[in-house]
Amino acid sequence: MAKITPLHDRVIVKPAAAEETTKGGIIIPDTAKEKPQRGTVIAAGPGKKDEPTSVKAGDTVLYGKYAGTEVNLEGEDFLIMRESDILAIV
Repeated sequence: MAKITPLHDRVIVKPAAAEETTKGGIIIPDTAKEKPQRGTVIAAGPGKKDEPTSVKAGDTVLYGKYAGTEVNLEGEDFLIMRESDILAIV
């Protein structure tokens, strides 16, 4: 992966893969797949002046459905979002 450092309270997240099948075994076509709302933190900025970042690389997090900005670095998809867009650490 490319060396990338987020600034301030930004966090870089690698989204989890979308579900390929339902619990009952039905294959989900690409057009019907839900956007993942779970991912792994790849890097986190230092935070704001009075608020250090509370997530760290390796944390699995839940985030809002439309949170962040999608970026593609060296063929891999990532999301860059503010730490406030993260709902929970799992």
